[in-house]
Amino acid sequence: MSEAIFNLDASVRTDLGKGASRRLRLTGKVPAILYGGSEAPVSLTLDHNKLIQAQDFEAFYSHVLTLNIDGKKVEALVKDMQRHPFKPKVTHVDFQRVIAGEKLHTNVPLHFINEDVAPGIKTDGGHAEHQVLELEVTCLPKDLPEYIEVDMAAVELGQTVHLSDIKLPKGVESVELGKGEGHDLAIVTIKAPKGPAVEADDAEGGTEEAPEE
Repeated sequence: MSEAIFNLDASVRTDLGKGASRRLRLTGKVPAILYGGSEAPVSLTLDHNKLIQAQDFEAFYSHVLTLNIDGKKVEALVKDMQRHPFKPKVTHVDFQRVIAGEKLHTNVPLHFINEDVAPGIKTDGGHAEHQVLELEVTCLPKDLPEYIEVDMAAVELGQTVHLSDIKLPKGVESVELGKGEGHDLAIVTIKAPKGPAVEADDAEGGTEEAPEE
């Protein structure tokens, strides 16, 4: 994967408002904002073509990015991205500053591995039903993983993998589990295969004969 997707050039934007943002988009630019830390929020402008290429990569959303803002490098995370309702266009991006030595909160995608060899699927013909596809975690910037693996190799039919069953990387903590008892979320369940539909009449032991006239 090219490191270019984690490095974006940006410029400080002084012309603000909806009209200014609309004019920016017409010139192939994307309005954005950078906030967090002890510094004031800064309005930015980024190149749309480079941003649209970068956002195709899953890691773009869970990786510490480097924004080159008029020659000054700032580390940040994507916190929100707004898109056009039907066109392949990004209309606005929120970035949060990443401060070295300070823990951050963000979402990390889950990668489900070994589903094809899980006994509940390979042997018993079940299927995996995913309840959660990403986890909210807290960690130092240096410990932030691009994704977290959920190993399905030993999961049986009818078994559910919970949040507490996942082995988190060193230095990474689950925000949900930190809330205490009752927050051990179900992550994925191997459900039994669906059989052919059974006619209601058959289920009752047969169909009634038409009454004689």
